[in-house]
Amino acid sequence: MKIKVLDAALSDLANGRSFYHQQGKHLGDYFLDSLFSDIDSLTLFAGIHQKYFGYFRMLAHRFPYAIYYQMPESDLVVVWRVLDMRANPKKTKNKLE
Repeated sequence: MKIKVLDAALSDLANGRSFYHQQGKHLGDYFLDSLFSDIDSLTLFAGIHQKYFGYFRMLAHRFPYAIYYQMPESDLVVVWRVLDMRANPKKTKNKLE
């Protein structure tokens, strides 16, 4: 299974890293490591998650973030966005449209 992370998702990850880096010296790096570990787990668990706004949504294990992805082919996962779950659901929906 291949995983493709789109630029918008990489930007979301960079924004999250910046936020958590301000909270603690190495927390931003831990955030990135944790989220990329969750994304890597999609090689095993892609497609089992519930759909929201037309995307599969996997919840991150250590941070309040959700990974939104699609599977255009059976052996390809495309990560569209990595969004903070504390945001207004309307904003989340707008970011996914």
